[in-house]
Amino acid sequence: MTTDQIQKTEDDWKAELTPEQYHVLREKGTEAPFTGEYVNVKDDGTYRCAGCGAELFNSDTKFDSGTGWPSFFTSIPGAFETKKDYFLIYPRTEYRCIRCGGHHGHLFDDGPPPTGQRWCNNGVALRFLPRQSA
Repeated sequence: MTTDQIQKTEDDWKAELTPEQYHVLREKGTEAPFTGEYVNVKDDGTYRCAGCGAELFNSDTKFDSGTGWPSFFTSIPGAFETKKDYFLIYPRTEYRCIRCGGHHGHLFDDGPPPTGQRWCNNGVALRFLPRQSA
């Protein structure tokens, strides 16, 4: 996996991303639940960062959390950096793409086995690439 840092100006990001993607990835926004195109996708493939194309999640780690956002019980190792977020008063763990710094969502400890984690991701921050059948 490539982890070379991507450096762009905010004007560059605004030109390349949709307004919704820019709001989530660059301004730490949140899309409304049950509105993202990947909430119900169950196809085999890889989820990538909509900002830079970095591989983030394998489809076999996706589960239906009932929250209205794509949720995964683990990420591809090294895909994200995390930090504490106090935006809603109580501490949460925010995660960002390691390559472009794009905000994707928050990590919770109420997921299924084997990790017990729920990587709650904004769908607009993702791009899905189906796995090619042999």
